Order: sequence, then C-alpha cells, then structure tokens
Amino acid sequence: MNRRSKIRPDVLAASGIFLLLLPAMAASAALTLPSAETAFFFAASTSAALSAGNIFNASCGISDRNTDTASAEAPEIPPCSENSAAEKTRAFSIDDTNMLSFGSPEIPNSTNEERFVTDEDEGSGPKPYPENLEDHDGTITSVHYGSFQGDDYISLDKAGQVRNVTSVPNDELLAESRLAPEFVIEKNGEPQILIMHTHTTESYEPYERDFYDASFTSRTTDKKMNMAAVGDAIAKQLEAAGISVIHDTTMHDYPSYNGSYDRSRETVQAILEEYPSIKIVLDIHRDAIERPDGERIAPIAEINGKNAAQIMIISGCDDGTMDMPDHMKNFRFACLLQQQLESDYAGLTRPILFDYRKYNQDLTTGSILIEVGGHANSMDQAVYSGELIGKALAECISP
Repeated sequence: MNRRSKIRPDVLAASGIFLLLLPAMAASAALTLPSAETAFFFAASTSAALSAGNIFNASCGISDRNTDTASAEAPEIPPCSENSAAEKTRAFSIDDTNMLSFGSPEIPNSTNEERFVTDEDEGSGPKPYPENLEDHDGTITSVHYGSFQGDDYISLDKAGQVRNVTSVPNDELLAESRLAPEFVIEKNGEPQILIMHTHTTESYEPYERDFYDASFTSRTTDKKMNMAAVGDAIAKQLEAAGISVIHDTTMHDYPSYNGSYDRSRETVQAILEEYPSIKIVLDIHRDAIERPDGERIAPIAEINGKNAAQIMIISGCDDGTMDMPDHMKNFRFACLLQQQLESDYAGLTRPILFDYRKYNQDLTTGSILIEVGGHANSMDQAVYSGELIGKALAECISP
C-alpha cells in the first residue's frame, strides 16, 4: 500500500544547538585533534553536507561532537595504496570512528539529531538525478566491516553484534536482547508495518564503481533513485509474505532540510492515528563515510554472489530527558531483526548502534532507524539490501 503525500512547507527546527564552524576554525580543529578525532571531524562534516546537499556552504565545516570532552580514541585508519587494486576491497580491523554514526561518549541533547543550517535555498525546484556523473573527482573504496572487539561491543546469541555507547551495562542489554518484542504481527489485511523516510532524498552512486563525481550532492527528488526505492524493495518482500505495509514517501527533507524530524514525526503520528494496527515503524536512511583526504567508503557484503550495501540498525536509548520509556522494547525488536539478518545473510550487518538518540522512536514499541549503505554505494546495492531486509524481517516476525 503506497501513501503519497504532498511535500510540506518548511518548518524550521526550533530546538537543538548546532555548531557551524568557519574554514579557519575547521583547519585549526583538524590540526589539534587526535587522529581518530580528526577522522571523525571530517567524516561528520562531509557527511552532513552530503546529506543536506547544496543547502550547506561548501566552505562550512560542521561537527556534532564535543571534541574538547571526548575521551575515546582509536587507531588511525591506515592509508590505502594508490597502486594496489587488491586493497580496494578489504576489511578494516580498527574501530569505526570515521563513520558519521560514531557514538560519542558524551550524552548528546535529545534534539541534537539534525544539523540546523542557515543557508538553505528555499526556492529551489525539484532535483532530478543527474544524467551524467562521469567526472573522476575522487576515489571510492569498497570495505566490508566485520566483527569488532572491545568493551563497547556485545555479541548476540544467534548472530550479529551491538555497539553499546551508553551507560547501560552490557549484561543488561544482552538479557534484553533475549526477550521477545512487545508486539505480535497479524496477517489479517490490516496494516502492520509503516516504512518511511525522514531524509527521503538521500541517494547513491548510479552504478558500482571506484570513483565519484563531486558535482552530485547525493540527494535527489527522483523517487526511483532515492530512499523511496529502497523502501519499495522492503515493502515488496513483506507484502509477498502476506504482511500488510504502508510505505510513505513524503519528502520530509525537501525543499527544507531543517526540521525534517519534526515533519516526519507529524507524518508518523497521523498514519498511526489512521491505522492503529501498525506495530512497526522503519525509518530508512543511508550513511555517509568519508576519509579526510576525500576517499569515500562503500560498505559492502557479498550475499549470494552479489554485492549488497551493508546495513546498520540504530536503536535509541533514553538518557532521562527524551520521554522514551519503552526504548528497551524497540531494542528487543532491533536485536531480533539483527540476528535474523546476520543468520540469513552473514556479513550483511554492521553492529546495532545503541546510543542516546531519539529519532521519533517513542511512537511505537517497534521503531528503529536503518542505515542502508552509504553515499558511495550503488543504487543497485542499496535496493538489493532492501530486498534482503524485507525477507529477513518477514521471516522473524511472521506468526
């Protein structure tokens, strides 16, 4: 069941504190931060710009992490050899601090989930997917992220891992992971699952390759080439299994990126009111992983002879300020799906990120955010992962 909504007018976010850094400040930070922090700084800055497209100034550096109080460090990512084709696909044995999704050791404000920008082009028209993206402006490296070691990581009983960057003890999370979700899915024709996108216009490379064209902001309003296409692939598999789905393709991040989570919250609340039978809400996104030198990372897994974009589930934890008392029920669902995905398609997942984030996950006891690959993955890889997500989800929740 597809639900097509009109694009909403801009509603600027009224909450959250976001640090916009000038070029000189960015350069200074890059010189003074430890190597792991430097990697994160540039990854977050570039990823934010790619997520929001041309609504950021090219010279603006952005960080959502307090680097003065951060205490976690990880080894510097080893540089790639420019001449070695064998290194183009490899597993990193280091922590993933170069990812936008890195969980900071501090507790962020619950509203600090979306960077506020002041230079949006309010009058911009639709953004078609470019017809030509063949300029070789930078390198794409395919990477498979395997299992991780360390106190932050929990191995689940059946398969897969959790990255715990909260103060909740690991043994408590492991016990919660063994509990069943709060809900029971019914195949009675009533909608059971809502698939939606807070950042609908996030997009991917046109095909699998080892270079990118920097003229593309990795955003498009073409629903065949943005997150709506991934959502369609998930919905198709669920419906084939007899599970009724609503896929809402409202573009909450266009024409205004600011306030996307406010608008997607309104959408979800309206649909839940109309269809109280819905038990699960999936907010489907993509990540963006980039090194300080501009090299972009495409997280991949080979599944049945095809490259799929690796996925990461984000399950939010309440720090006492988020009004999210049922967050552990979402976590149980996240662990159920993670174990099914990793059991059926070994290597497809990165560890669940369990962090102090809300992402509107207070609205049901089956609310999670799923990052499907990153901006350097191809559209086909992402859609294939959507297919696998749909199959695994149908398997683990079917009555």
